[in-house]
Amino acid sequence: MPAEERPESLVTVLIAFGANLLVAIAKTIASLVSGSASMVAEAAHSWADTGNEIFLLVAERRGGKQRDTAHPLGYGRETYIWSMFAAFGLFTAGAIVSIYHGITEFGDTGPAEDVVLNYIVLGVSFCLEGTSFLQAYRQAHGAATKRKVPVLRHVLQSSNPTLRAVFAEDAAALIGLVVAFLGVFLHQVTGLAVFDALGSIAIGVLLGVVAIVLIDRNRRFLLGESTSPELENAVLVELLGRPQVERVTYLHLEFVGPSRVYLVAAVDLTGNETEEHVAIRLRNVEESLEESPYIEEAVLTLSYPGDESLVPTDGDVPEVVRDGTASDVASGGAGTLRTE
Repeated sequence: MPAEERPESLVTVLIAFGANLLVAIAKTIASLVSGSASMVAEAAHSWADTGNEIFLLVAERRGGKQRDTAHPLGYGRETYIWSMFAAFGLFTAGAIVSIYHGITEFGDTGPAEDVVLNYIVLGVSFCLEGTSFLQAYRQAHGAATKRKVPVLRHVLQSSNPTLRAVFAEDAAALIGLVVAFLGVFLHQVTGLAVFDALGSIAIGVLLGVVAIVLIDRNRRFLLGESTSPELENAVLVELLGRPQVERVTYLHLEFVGPSRVYLVAAVDLTGNETEEHVAIRLRNVEESLEESPYIEEAVLTLSYPGDESLVPTDGDVPEVVRDGTASDVASGGAGTLRTE
């Protein structure tokens, strides 16, 4: 991930970690005192989220390492590996525990106890989880605004797995708190513990769905997620805007980490120089492209004379990657791929 983007993602993860740790402790105490199945599920949920934030912190640190001879395309994909661990943790420690506990509590016939404590903990938890969610939403909203797309669509498409994980986990936490409140409340007013058990199962199902979505998105990026058409169009415009490039006949972009792409293109250079001079000019264009913090490596080759030229689409042309897509910028001239 480019250096200027890492601090914001790190702050988002740290806020989520602090909020989840406090909430997990409070929910655990409330669940032990009251014995509520919904509170047990919520405690398991928050402990799972707390552990997941540690995986995400490791992902931020290891994924930000500079490329070397052993890893010529950098360490960006490590971010997806550690984020995958976090998603599996959410599924096992959160979803399975919650569903299992809810099933075991179906036969409970006791009245609701210490509901006031449960309500207090749920209210405080909602405030803390809401604070963490607002930070994730603010980061996602800023990038989505640049792309001119809905926030949810941006989060799902983003190449930044830490943002997606925190956003999804916090959103699920807020929904889970509402479900837990309903479970405790219905248990209190009806005297039927089945509502509390159903609340625990519903929370587990919610966490399972979120975990599966996160696992699938990380899997796609580990396999090599292609970039969006708007980003490909933006890079094509950037290449054709360089005085050395006459036309482009092939363009391949692939994510190798959060907001980092591997670029391969076949180009036809202006003029008709000797092989030695062409090789030097190609390398100069590659180096200028790699000056962008969003391009891990650029590899250019010569076009075959009969190949069809690629033509940019009309309309507003966004520029290069932010959080896995293109953002609106003004091009700074040849050799500059940057975001605002």
